[in-house]
Amino acid sequence: MAVTEGGPMFLKAIDTEGEEKKKEYIFEKLQEVIEEVGVDCVVQVVTDNAANCKAAGLMIEAKYKNIFWTPCIVHTLNLALKNICDPKNNEGDNFYLWFIKKASDDASFIKNFIMNHSMRLSMFNEFSKLKFLQIAETRFASVVIMFKRFLLLKDALVQMVVHPNWAAYREDDVAKSQRVKDHVLNDVWWDNIAYIVSFTEPIYAMIRLADTDKPCLHLIYEMWDSMIEKVKIPIYRFEGKEHGEVCILYEIIKEILVARWTKSNTPLHCLAHSLNPRYYSPAWINEAPGRVSPNDDHEVTEMRNKCFRKLYPDQEDFKTIKKEFADFALFMNAFENPDSIEDRADFEPKQWWGTHGVSTKLLKNLALKLLGQPASSSCCERNWSTYGFIHSAARNKLTPARAADLVYTHNNHRLLSRNSQAYQTGPSRMWDIGGDGVETFAGVGMLESADLSLDEPELEEEIIDSLT
Repeated sequence: MAVTEGGPMFLKAIDTEGEEKKKEYIFEKLQEVIEEVGVDCVVQVVTDNAANCKAAGLMIEAKYKNIFWTPCIVHTLNLALKNICDPKNNEGDNFYLWFIKKASDDASFIKNFIMNHSMRLSMFNEFSKLKFLQIAETRFASVVIMFKRFLLLKDALVQMVVHPNWAAYREDDVAKSQRVKDHVLNDVWWDNIAYIVSFTEPIYAMIRLADTDKPCLHLIYEMWDSMIEKVKIPIYRFEGKEHGEVCILYEIIKEILVARWTKSNTPLHCLAHSLNPRYYSPAWINEAPGRVSPNDDHEVTEMRNKCFRKLYPDQEDFKTIKKEFADFALFMNAFENPDSIEDRADFEPKQWWGTHGVSTKLLKNLALKLLGQPASSSCCERNWSTYGFIHSAARNKLTPARAADLVYTHNNHRLLSRNSQAYQTGPSRMWDIGGDGVETFAGVGMLESADLSLDEPELEEEIIDSLT
């Protein structure tokens, strides 16, 4: 996939059957695409955080001085959530996180107990139009999505276990059915679920914002800092802690988030952050205590200068870009105009640079490049489900070349269709949801229609209404 200012484009699918996905192989394939697109046209290569992908990305950086490797921010956030929701994923044993793992196991047990028995499932369907989500563990934020759905199903579950018919459907396993009933009627258990959702919601919200091919690279640095602070608020409220007090649970979660960010933060994140005019406006700086503009942040400044040195090996260009950035950051020369200063807080970054950046051509061109960059590889990963639909058990005679051509046509047709208003409002808006294992929901049973990999209440309501 290639993402430009005009939107994403599917370039090609590669048949890797029989190939060992070593760093050299991935590097070779990435190099072929870079040469095909044009070295000067490529700003970054985004992959997940797997060791072989990271090694290939660093090889790309070493070969091409103007190209950066960037880890997928959505994958990074999901790894952080896994560390929080399952202490076994951490180094050592975080006792304070085990209550999340226990709640997750209990919720999975309740879901499986109901869904694995046709009569119990039928009884549940009588009380709820919403269904349990069949969420694969590989799905981003799977635990949080399950908890959010449980909170929506709470009333239906309570009605089900207190109904007289519940006793008739529990005979096959009385102990398990009693365990389900105890949990469902336990207010403390539900409070725990709501508490976990409250402090994981900022992380999940950032995943949803970054899980797109839209430009957001320039927002990631600030979003991550804000997300950590938003996690703190519900934890301190629940624990009854004052602002200056120490909360062990928050410190553990903060340590996990900071460690993940330290591994994933790149000079390109810092440079893109530095070129967002809004982050220099007094309105933004005064929104939260302790905020500073990017030119006053030591880490950002160090990373930004590293980028400048890499992107501008010519000494004259290097001096020019530093002078232009100084004018931009310190409101000097062309940037001391009152309109320029006022518009920093109100304009979209690209609009601002298009309006006020004419006197700093080198910096303006760089800013427009970076402000059009995505921060995740999600648009690439969505092609896997498309390929799985085209080359399935029913279509297993397709050659890899023919399947690749069909995926190319399907994806680019869908990407072009996004430019039309009908795509956003008509039935085709289902195409970007996780349930692309079927072409249409017509004739699909109630259980199958709940097999979505994302929680999309608005879309799900539309589907259920069309089926009832």
